[in-house]
Amino acid sequence: MNRKERTEQKMQELFHSHAAGEEGTDPEFMQILQGFIFGDVCYTGSLDNRMRELITITTLTALSTPPQLKAHVQAGLNAGCKPIEIREAVYQCAPFIGFPKTLNAIGTMNEVFAENGIELPLPKQGTLASDEDRYEKGLAIQAPVYGTEIADRYTWLPCDFAQAVPRFLTELCFGDFNTRIGMDSKTKELLTVVLLAALGGAEVQVKSHVEGALKVGNTKEEVVCALVHASGYMGIPRLFNALNACKDLLANE
Repeated sequence: MNRKERTEQKMQELFHSHAAGEEGTDPEFMQILQGFIFGDVCYTGSLDNRMRELITITTLTALSTPPQLKAHVQAGLNAGCKPIEIREAVYQCAPFIGFPKTLNAIGTMNEVFAENGIELPLPKQGTLASDEDRYEKGLAIQAPVYGTEIADRYTWLPCDFAQAVPRFLTELCFGDFNTRIGMDSKTKELLTVVLLAALGGAEVQVKSHVEGALKVGNTKEEVVCALVHASGYMGIPRLFNALNACKDLLANE
């Protein structure tokens, strides 16, 4: 297939619609956009449509772009993503982008679910029996992959914060969210890498989570493929920043 044929095929698979022609106010721009994302990037690397849409949904949630997120939640369903997978991808963004932006994304996501006749609320995926479980169960996930990195890094904080900040991270990121079922740890970590890259300015955390993603079973190629896939949404500079930050982890041996 040539580039135009690839673009048309991918648009049909994901959106059940034709690639951009001469219609609308900006046909040239839409042809460039679709050609790059759906004609080039979507055919480069090993990730399938389902995983690519989870990556796109995560990136758009991080960037807070509701119209595009709405289109890609629908594309995710078309690509075979389960509603619970989509919800978990959005939910786990909260510790990184904050609750308000995540709530906006949840609202957009639920609009699409309702339009597709998906009953809400979706089944619960939390596994914590009590608030007291948050730290211990969170630490059980955090420690094997990240050790005591955060606690060691912030011993200089004044008063109670030297203990509170690392504890909040363990309880919220790993206790409240990573103990949830509905998405495996390999996918969670890969999406976290993309999320942090999309934010920009979080290269230290990108590198830490690339190392974590590799530890839980992602390959170097999958990590690079995920970041390259996100580039059409987050921009080329943020792709390069993420790749440069992780060169020693991702370079061919």
